[in-house]
Amino acid sequence: MINKHLEQLVKLAKIDKDIDDFAPKVEKIESKLKALTKKEQDVINHIANFQEDIKDCKLKKAKNELHLAELADKLTGLSKKGSIVKTDKEIKALQLEEEIAKEQCEFANEEIVRFDNIIDAKKIDQEELNIKLEEIQKNSKETNALIKTEMLEIEKMRIKVYNLKEKLVSQMSQKILTFYEKIRKWAGNTTVVPVKKQACYGCFMRINDKTYATVLRQEDITTCPYCGRILYKEEEKEENKE
Repeated sequence: MINKHLEQLVKLAKIDKDIDDFAPKVEKIESKLKALTKKEQDVINHIANFQEDIKDCKLKKAKNELHLAELADKLTGLSKKGSIVKTDKEIKALQLEEEIAKEQCEFANEEIVRFDNIIDAKKIDQEELNIKLEEIQKNSKETNALIKTEMLEIEKMRIKVYNLKEKLVSQMSQKILTFYEKIRKWAGNTTVVPVKKQACYGCFMRINDKTYATVLRQEDITTCPYCGRILYKEEEKEENKE
């Protein structure tokens, strides 16, 4: 018959493993949330960049429109001035100034058209991102609802397992618990391990016949002579699963 303390240790080890398994489950769920948040934020940032680009293009377009208006006034002034100039030198200087002003007008108009095209393209891209953002936010809402349900189920299971541990620990010897915790500090979830094919399933070393016989009797708490882990004989049904 299995030693009472050994039986408690086997149960405690399994409970502690279940408790430790909650952390990666929660971490996996939290990583989903982080990925969704990042995806959404990336799109929002891209939209903000397009808005800044459009704002910058509009500002540059406005500057060219202002410059164009100034050039139009200048050409009007030059036209009036042309009626009063008399010398060839003055006429040539005036014509040169008009040509330069007209070239500047042409360039300003080209720039205005160019910025209009950029603004239109940016608006189309921004609209596509807005649609994408709506889809992401919709998916995020649905995923968040599922994740919330998952987290609630995990929390229920966690409370159940902690209650099992609390009940078990209250029935155990403090001396046995201290012994278990001392090994668990370095062995973690391999503190209590089965013996299979006469080998410790913690360090996988083959144990001698005497130790193995002690493990099979399960009358005392036996530790591996090589690694110090607590050993137990696995139930027949568990062995058949291997």
